[in-house]
Amino acid sequence: MSGATPLLELRDVKKYFPAGGARMPWVAPRWVKAVDGVNLSIHAGETVGLVGESGCGKTTTTRLILRLERPTQGQVLFEGRDVFALKGRDLQRYRQSVQAVFQDPYSSLNPRMRIGDIIGEPLEAQGGLSRQTIKAKVGDALSLVGLRPANATRFPHEFSGGQRQRIAIARAIATSARLIVLDEPVSALDVSIRAQIMTLLEDLQRQLGVSFLFIGHDLATVIHISQRIAVMYLGNIVEEASADVLSATPMHPYTRALFAAALPPDPFEAPITAMVEGGVPTALAPPSGCHFHPRCPYAMARCSTEAPELLPVDGRAIACHLYSECRSVPSS
Repeated sequence: MSGATPLLELRDVKKYFPAGGARMPWVAPRWVKAVDGVNLSIHAGETVGLVGESGCGKTTTTRLILRLERPTQGQVLFEGRDVFALKGRDLQRYRQSVQAVFQDPYSSLNPRMRIGDIIGEPLEAQGGLSRQTIKAKVGDALSLVGLRPANATRFPHEFSGGQRQRIAIARAIATSARLIVLDEPVSALDVSIRAQIMTLLEDLQRQLGVSFLFIGHDLATVIHISQRIAVMYLGNIVEEASADVLSATPMHPYTRALFAAALPPDPFEAPITAMVEGGVPTALAPPSGCHFHPRCPYAMARCSTEAPELLPVDGRAIACHLYSECRSVPSS
């Protein structure tokens, strides 16, 4: 898979938002560096997880992928083409190919529209489809997510939270999407319903070959559904590896801290220990060098002045000077 052309690729993507005097020439400009040089790829039929604390840049990254924000620098490529250079029919096809499912299914569904109209709306936007064809596609999408086609005449408030999320997924797959951005898709659901939605997503991936970018805070959920996981901290990817490798041996000090804060999947396993102090710095004034160095128990002198590159180490990619020095994880 690594040799194939990625379905979606982010190349050195940065997104800075103006703050304070950025638009006032008499005040020194200041910028919120929400995304600060992200490189990430997703292949066809693959699920990539993206994890990190609130404010690390996950949401901004998804908005860039969905073309809701324009990057300050870098490229977002879909099948090798810059998505911000697409126009006309090419742009329409991209919007059909890349869909999103959000955390709160009720707020993402128009309460005044019937389910059939909600799912059929993006199909109508395509143009060239008859009402009978749209109705048939809506029924097929509902069937694929485990709902009856007859439900198309009902309103969102007539469904449970889990059913509404199924409807949101049906809307995403109705356009034959090739990539679906899943932004915390199960965190607002009961635990028992989460397992059903996760199983549904895995079934849909097997049947349709769709790719997922799965954004989440629950590490156990992200590890379960993802083939690869990227860990984000203050606008940067600090570690990326297969889900199995990352969960077994997290190497970056920040990744170790994330796993140390999570409940272990096996209560009899020795927990991962990681001593991290302080809170997440602001993206308005990120620390120099490695952004994590003020909180890192293994910080060296160069960490405060030199930003580490994301480089391959032991079958993964990691941005940490620690491994360019000793190539192994320090004992806790």
